[in-house]
Amino acid sequence: MALVETITRDLTAAMKAQDALRVGALRMTKAALKNREIDKRAPLDEAEAVKIVQALVKQREDSAEQFEKAGRGELAEKERAEIAVLAAYLPREASAEAVDAAVAQAIAETGAATAKDMGKVMKAALAVLAASGQSVDGKKVNEAVRRRLAG
Repeated sequence: MALVETITRDLTAAMKAQDALRVGALRMTKAALKNREIDKRAPLDEAEAVKIVQALVKQREDSAEQFEKAGRGELAEKERAEIAVLAAYLPREASAEAVDAAVAQAIAETGAATAKDMGKVMKAALAVLAASGQSVDGKKVNEAVRRRLAG
């Protein structure tokens, strides 16, 4: 079942169960997906929907961090709870080993030798991970590429 359909179905179930946190997170997600669909003027494919949900999770992580810095623990906890709801809709996270293997493969494919080639390696490594159906934060790939190219 498509991600958009799954979120719609789960939103209905959360409304029936009167799960306010889940309803709020899923409504926000459904609205973001619908807005992107309207902007695109075509239905979203699965990869685009996953990218939108990943962006929403990233926003929540940044918000939680800012709330912690401001001493607003209750708001940070709410953001983390929403992350937990949204994370269930994302493909499994790539392990550190998988990231390292993708970076090694990307370096071999691109022939990169210095930090100047970082952009090419990043693009190739992210493509390898996406092709395997794994999601990963770009920061983790960036760190792995820096480690490999530096030493």
